[in-house]
Amino acid sequence: MDPRIAALQQRLGYQFVQFALLERALTHRSAGGQHNERLEFLGDAVLQAAISALLYERFAGSDEGDMTRVRAHLVREDSLARVALSIGMPEVMRLSEGEARGGGAQRPSILADALEAVIGAVFVDGGYAPAQSLVQRLFGELIAGSDVDNWRKDAKTELQEWLQGRRLPVPTYRIVATRGQAHAQTFDVECVVPALGLAEQGEGKSRRAAEQEAARRMLAALVSNDRPGGPLRS
Repeated sequence: MDPRIAALQQRLGYQFVQFALLERALTHRSAGGQHNERLEFLGDAVLQAAISALLYERFAGSDEGDMTRVRAHLVREDSLARVALSIGMPEVMRLSEGEARGGGAQRPSILADALEAVIGAVFVDGGYAPAQSLVQRLFGELIAGSDVDNWRKDAKTELQEWLQGRRLPVPTYRIVATRGQAHAQTFDVECVVPALGLAEQGEGKSRRAAEQEAARRMLAALVSNDRPGGPLRS
């Protein structure tokens, strides 16, 4: 076994029974053959569930919106890439020569996908409990030292990050009406997520305030619909 991969297993705190799963998890599609995209798909779901459980325990007094916001930060691309860097994944990534020469082993998207694939590989190899334990080791200290207020963002930022965390395009905003005198206008703004065919409206005394209200309503609708059995999951 490559000593670098043996060292990675030690850092992960998990020894694979089916070693080929780890090799596949570290293989980018540019390298051909058995690459990591299917494991990444599975690992994304396992990561979401494990992070949700950790947040449920850590933030016992917080509502769903707070926990959703924190989770979106933890599972976004740059956060996952930083974790992958911290455990030395660039050293063991399998890429095509061209991708490697182009710095692919340091590319956040490739690292984030590979980390999810490794989590998926642990799930396939050993089941949910070892995969959950891995997520606890990778993210537990960060979550334990966090406070919900540290993650607060304005509604437009929260909405954008929620969508980006699911690889969906950012929303669009447009003024649909203005009312009142020039010095005391009320703006009606529509927030649209074209990829999901959803739209919400908000009003405010300025365009920015109306956009924030529309974004807040959109995020509330998305969080509600993202629950098991909701329209986004059906």
